[in-house]
Amino acid sequence: MRGRYAPSPSGPLHIGNALAALMAWLQVRQAGGTFVLRMEDIDTARCRPEFAAGIMEDLRWLGLDWDEGPDIGGPHSPYTQNERLALYGQALQRLDARGSLYPCYCSRHDLLAAAAAPHGLASEGPAYPGTCRGLSPAEAEARAKRKTPSLRFRTHDRELTLRDGIAGTRRVNAAAGGDFVVRRADGIFSYQLAVVVDDALMGITHVLRGADLLDSTPRQLLLYEALGWTPPAFAHIPLLLDPDGRRLAKRHGGITLAELREAGVSPAGVAGWLAWAGGLLPEPQPLLPAELVGRFALAAIPAANITVTAEMLEKLRAAR
Repeated sequence: MRGRYAPSPSGPLHIGNALAALMAWLQVRQAGGTFVLRMEDIDTARCRPEFAAGIMEDLRWLGLDWDEGPDIGGPHSPYTQNERLALYGQALQRLDARGSLYPCYCSRHDLLAAAAAPHGLASEGPAYPGTCRGLSPAEAEARAKRKTPSLRFRTHDRELTLRDGIAGTRRVNAAAGGDFVVRRADGIFSYQLAVVVDDALMGITHVLRGADLLDSTPRQLLLYEALGWTPPAFAHIPLLLDPDGRRLAKRHGGITLAELREAGVSPAGVAGWLAWAGGLLPEPQPLLPAELVGRFALAAIPAANITVTAEMLEKLRAAR
């Protein structure tokens, strides 16, 4: 087994991030596999090196280690997306050679105008109506003189099966979300492309990550298929929500590990609370990640998102 945790260094590590990291680590350590840390910093406008350093510090404080990563290297270096851009370009060339891509000249205004179109994937925005899919070479050449295009992946109307270790089996229309962008007009590669290339070339066999990425998984499966690669086994863990149903995140309601550390909460207290919230323990108790390895069970993790109540937070802040 080769598993990974791949955070975006766009802010400090909060408890929702830590839950995903802990569960991914426990899955790999229980199987005696290799755990990889990768920084997904392709969003240069939001990602910062200091956030990446802080994330690694927080993970170590919590008691998590990794066998390959940005700081220690490994056989699949580099482990930072911004150093892997040439690999994404090579993947685009392969997709283009098989006719899977086409240039899209739609402006932001055009895309907003399409927002009333049916949503195929809940968290992936409105389905692209295919405006530029059928452009003739002459039309595309004329538009290219006025605007640099993005590149979209051609989807096709057929059933796609997603087997998830927690959410179960889902069947979706591969074209439900419309043709999706794999390289933006500004030259930035999409998350969908980068994560597929990275996981495939790093030999990742198991991906355990947050349920917010479940809806984007069908698009990744299409890319795996088009590139001739075998996808990993997926499992999407529930999100931590506030009482209003909003996801705890860096920019909303996220309690960071740094804040808990400064408040005197112990690493064992945090890990034990996360294991309880994630279904591995009947009650929160101070246990370090190494002590939780034998308690990990994918079947114990709930599929439904977890509402973090004030009482739950009191138990977390009181953990010593």
